Amino acid sequence: MVEITISYEGSLRCNATHGPSGTTICTDAPRDNHGKGESFSPTDLVATALGSCMLTIMGIVAQKHQIDLSGATVTVQKEMITQPVRRIGRLAVHFKIPAKVTPEQRQMLENAAHTCPVHKSVHPDIEIPVTFEWKS
Repeated sequence: MVEITISYEGSLRCNATHGPSGTTICTDAPRDNHGKGESFSPTDLVATALGSCMLTIMGIVAQKHQIDLSGATVTVQKEMITQPVRRIGRLAVHFKIPAKVTPEQRQMLENAAHTCPVHKSVHPDIEIPVTFEWKS
């Protein structure tokens, strides 16, 4: 179990503290939802969690197979919808991976990305198209 403590600071801003490490992050409501947009919004953190989780799971598999993923990046484009309620409608994920790998290793790493716990936890109504750009 991991405990995260979140305090409301006012003006639609929160500070979250990660119990095990003491690391803190700040969230702010986005400009299109009454906030200042000066930091990650809570839904931005969902997009961040998805991309970093997928890349981390790929990294675990790469490490097991002595594949160097250094320099790999992932970009997540979050799109909000307002009907029937305001929520995340789409999280488009795009990987750029400079690793030199075989077609079999590519498939293994791509499959790993889709097994990340965040991906498996996101509501099925949210579209999650995933693309990979291999630069070998």
